[in-house]
Amino acid sequence: MSSRALRRLKGKPRGQEAVAIGELTLTVSPDEVAESEGEELETSGVSPPSHGNVNTRKSKKNKDRKNMCAIFEMISDKEKDSADEDPEKLDGNKSLETEHSDSKENSGQMPNEPVSSVKKKKKKKKAKVKSENVKEALAPDDNIDLLLENLEQSNGLTLQNDRGTSDRRPILHVEHRNLNPETELKRYFGSRAVLGDQRPRQRNRPFHRNTWMTSPKDSWPRFSRPGISMTLLESKDVIQYFTFEHGRDYQQVQFKFFDAVESVDPNNIVALLQLNPYHTDSLLQLSDVCRIQEDQEMARDLIERALYSFECAFHPVFSLTSGNCRLDYRRPENRAFYLALYKHMMFLEKRGCPRTALEYCKLILSLDPDSDPLCMLLLIDFLMLRSRQYQSLLQLYEDWEEHRNLSQLPNFAFSTALCHFQLSQQEGIEPQESDKAKHKADRMLQDALIMFPGVLMPLLDLCTVQPDATVTSHAFFGPSSQFGQPPALAELTALYVGRMYSLWREAAVMLWLEECVKEVLCRIDAKDSLVEDCKNKRKQRYQSAPRNIHRHVLLSEIKEATSSLPLEVTTQPMMGFDPLPPLDSVVSYTRPERQHVGASNESTLSLFFRSLLPNFNLQAGLRQEDDLEVARAGQELNQEVNRLMVAMRDMLANIRFQEPPREDQFRDEEEWD
Repeated sequence: MSSRALRRLKGKPRGQEAVAIGELTLTVSPDEVAESEGEELETSGVSPPSHGNVNTRKSKKNKDRKNMCAIFEMISDKEKDSADEDPEKLDGNKSLETEHSDSKENSGQMPNEPVSSVKKKKKKKKAKVKSENVKEALAPDDNIDLLLENLEQSNGLTLQNDRGTSDRRPILHVEHRNLNPETELKRYFGSRAVLGDQRPRQRNRPFHRNTWMTSPKDSWPRFSRPGISMTLLESKDVIQYFTFEHGRDYQQVQFKFFDAVESVDPNNIVALLQLNPYHTDSLLQLSDVCRIQEDQEMARDLIERALYSFECAFHPVFSLTSGNCRLDYRRPENRAFYLALYKHMMFLEKRGCPRTALEYCKLILSLDPDSDPLCMLLLIDFLMLRSRQYQSLLQLYEDWEEHRNLSQLPNFAFSTALCHFQLSQQEGIEPQESDKAKHKADRMLQDALIMFPGVLMPLLDLCTVQPDATVTSHAFFGPSSQFGQPPALAELTALYVGRMYSLWREAAVMLWLEECVKEVLCRIDAKDSLVEDCKNKRKQRYQSAPRNIHRHVLLSEIKEATSSLPLEVTTQPMMGFDPLPPLDSVVSYTRPERQHVGASNESTLSLFFRSLLPNFNLQAGLRQEDDLEVARAGQELNQEVNRLMVAMRDMLANIRFQEPPREDQFRDEEEWD
């Protein structure tokens, strides 16, 4: 009878027999093993074989039982056995031979001891030897790992510093996650408050490409290639120079956009966007119109759509975060990307996301850090202070002071001092470090007040603080300090005060400013040599501001700064899609000439009719040789129209309207009658 039939007769369930030692944690006693072996031999009626055959037969049974009882094994034992299975498979023949020899020796010496107990002892010895070998083999690797870790810890800072000094611009590193304003909003309010109102994605929504700067919305029109592409011009060392290019169809749309802008009718731009929903210049111009009409949400949405159009046209090698990609602002195709980034940054700052706005500011600066066409150095200190990136501001000042002279800008002279003061007021700082930072802040603020005395009084005025009588009566901070400064310095001073006054309103900052002003007055009365030196520097420098500073002031829209712009800037026609274009522009294609005569030769009456009817042209049929006569006639007509306007103004001023009689008078007369 087979062993399976015996199990069924005895009522034993499957899988409950004695298993090989090492497969289960619980072992079977030797008496039970001997009894089961005797019962099997008696029932089968076969004489007991030699011990060698028993061992080979039991090894086969143990393999089968191992497969049957695998579900009852513990995880820890399973992991231990799996670690020892591979070397046992490789030396399987040797283990069988040793088991046969051991069984023969044990059969002559200890007949009552089961074979399973002998196997257990041998396995324990093998496991100890293997574990020792494994430890010896892993020891050198662990030492190498420890050595590498020590090298990284010791040389990590030096490698980072060497890399920073070689690049000189490590501060312009941009992170992708910080370009998303939701990252900053989640940090302030939590993800549930930010993502709570968003609906789950629908199946039939239009497909949009995943981008870093903006997240496409379902309300946007379906995206199709508008005709913009990016090409790699050249590579010098690590720096790569890119440019945007306009296709032929996009150029035709661009010409239509110029006509729509000259018509002074926003509806023409809207009609153009209905046919070309991702035309970037139209999106920028219409965004300005919506912002003037106080539709901030629509204006921001149009800017995000323009950024999405640009990002879909990126070159595969172009990177936003590497800091090695350049775009030349002199090319008109690249200017729209600069302006879209700047306006998106300003929307983020007003939205309450200064950290995200700082990341976009670094991105704009990294596109052309040498020429800095939008003059982002006048803004980056403000965003760093607002986002409390104090160490980054100090690092930027230390790295760029040598080759950019940042201390000669009023914003960096005052902002670095304020940064040191804020560091001295932080909690958890040691008293010695706090005193050191406070002393450095005092010295830097005093030097800034001596170098730029015209900042103090406008700053106190915007902060609604009444200065002391000793300050107002002193000649150094009096009206002469404001009216006597050069025009470029007056422009920079007004820009800084109009932008930064909100950060100086704190009570602790005002007390610190008062202390430093008193110390400066003492130094002036003591005739410090620095006072005369700074006075000579102000006279020699700041005579005329470069064009990028004027462009930055126009884009900032700060009233105090725009009022200080020179006449040669304010008298020029300003276009929202291209304010103050560079004088050395690199033009790739030109607009075809118009058929009618330019607006400069048109009369006042003609301009009046053109404002009512954009297609009206009084001088359409005139020849070019009659331009002088037309100009003379236009001047005479202008004089006549001006006289007529003066006469009409006098007539309207002398008109007196008679007031209608009141109803009370009629009622009184009727009552008397």
